[in-house]
Amino acid sequence: MPEVIVSAAALAEELSGPRPPRLLDVRWQLGGPPGVDGYRAGHLPGAVYVDLDTELAAPPSPAAGRHPLPDPAALQRAARTWGLRQGEPVVVYDDSGSMSAARAWWLLRWAGVERVRILDGGLAAWVAAGGALSQDEVHPPLGDVELTGGGLPTLDADGAAAWPQDGLLLDARAAERFRGEVEPIDPRAGHIPGAVSAPTAENNDDSGSFLPTDDLTRRFAALGAPAGGRVAVYCGSGVTAAHQAAALTLAGYTPVLYPGSWSQWSSDPDRPVATGE
Repeated sequence: MPEVIVSAAALAEELSGPRPPRLLDVRWQLGGPPGVDGYRAGHLPGAVYVDLDTELAAPPSPAAGRHPLPDPAALQRAARTWGLRQGEPVVVYDDSGSMSAARAWWLLRWAGVERVRILDGGLAAWVAAGGALSQDEVHPPLGDVELTGGGLPTLDADGAAAWPQDGLLLDARAAERFRGEVEPIDPRAGHIPGAVSAPTAENNDDSGSFLPTDDLTRRFAALGAPAGGRVAVYCGSGVTAAHQAAALTLAGYTPVLYPGSWSQWSSDPDRPVATGE
């Protein structure tokens, strides 16, 4: 199983070692404020700011969703400006329970980066462990990383429609959005027929760190996930679904992500919508 997370203490030790990882600050919130503001106020020393909307996604459209997967060539150009080098380890973090950092974790693994991990607990865990913060904007020399794409399994809308017939499809959004009681941003309220509600926030403890592996395993088993099997997941636009994918990986499952997610599905009037539990 690939490494998914790293503790603040372990990261501090690695950063003082002979092969420190590249640090990426992936702060982002739906509707703002801009994550770069938090980055400028204080970030891990040496961290490079990554813009989720423009660097970790292609331009939005009703046909593709709010955060389509970027073209691998475009992602490679961005990653080189972050200073990523071929074979270099990477650690990503944010200040929101790893909800946006997980997008970078999943996307870089999808693109072929072998060793990328999430700082468990994010910025708060780093500060709590006594880690220093910097206000210096970091612009490293151009990297040479080679990215491809397709390294992790994904679904398109047709695949998401068919998946519940033979497997478990998890909806990572808040339960009230799943039930169709509210829909703050996408065209229609509800969920993909056959999906099971599994809010991403329940992967974390009160500190914003991932639950212990045994707890995650029990959680997904209770939702109907077959032991060690393939489980598909979606969210609003493919961002927090990546956090669910990280949690599933920690629990020993093989996650399959539907990048278009609800933003794509709900924009197609021919796609059916379910509401309620």
